[in-house]
Amino acid sequence: MKAPARLESLIEEGLIDSVVRQLMSGKEAQVYVVRCGEDTRCAKIYKEATQRSFRQAVDYTENRKVKNTRQARAMAKGTRFGRQAQEAAWQNAEVDALYRLAAAGVRVPKPYNFHDGVLLMELVTDDSGDAAPRLNDVQFTPEQARLHHAALLQEVVRMLCAGVVHGDLSEFNILLGSDGPVIIDLPQAVDAAGNNHASRMLLRDVANLRGFFGQFAPELLKTEFGAEIWDLYQRGLLQNDQLLTGRFESKKGAVDLGGVLREIDDTRAEEAARRQRMQLV
Repeated sequence: MKAPARLESLIEEGLIDSVVRQLMSGKEAQVYVVRCGEDTRCAKIYKEATQRSFRQAVDYTENRKVKNTRQARAMAKGTRFGRQAQEAAWQNAEVDALYRLAAAGVRVPKPYNFHDGVLLMELVTDDSGDAAPRLNDVQFTPEQARLHHAALLQEVVRMLCAGVVHGDLSEFNILLGSDGPVIIDLPQAVDAAGNNHASRMLLRDVANLRGFFGQFAPELLKTEFGAEIWDLYQRGLLQNDQLLTGRFESKKGAVDLGGVLREIDDTRAEEAARRQRMQLV
């Protein structure tokens, strides 16, 4: 097929040889299958901010590092340069997270290059060598659901041990590769230690996994893996090979009712936004 304009510079630079087909068009990017010598990979073209349906919520961008104070001031003021800097920071967040997590052994697509707003990375495939489906497109037996749920919890733990929370993890951004689930779509990933909303996002990520796989294995709906994982992390006890029980008993004490209500409102708003985004995929 004819190469999209955004991929022409990669062809000129010799990073890709040809474009095979469009793989998907989502809320934040378009993805193409490309040929690179003997290899088949995918190229993720980030949409401009004005074309994206996923809003760069302040919860996600809190405490993200920028190159210098000039960029930080411009981003705070919302100038044209600041918007450009914010856009670059948003794209770089996924690139940085992919390299960081791949190095930590987390099951994410292997990144190869980032050039001119295009991320070149591994194409995740199924047993037939075709592009792997997303979890939401697959039906599971109870045993398969339990196995994949347990495997993904371990990936969440590895991510957290590497200092990263996905922030938008669900059945819509996990692929079922030939050797198991692979986590994708990380531009909203947050620093676990540096973002005040990291705990809430981690709990929501794990709750999304519980809700999805609980459709096939209902006993999973009674588990509390998210609270258990975050508690171990906070106490400095979380390890990559952590044995989890799914049980957690919260400490008794004074309840911040206002804080609880705010968390509920935030969660409802985020879930409504997530459902709206999924309708656009």
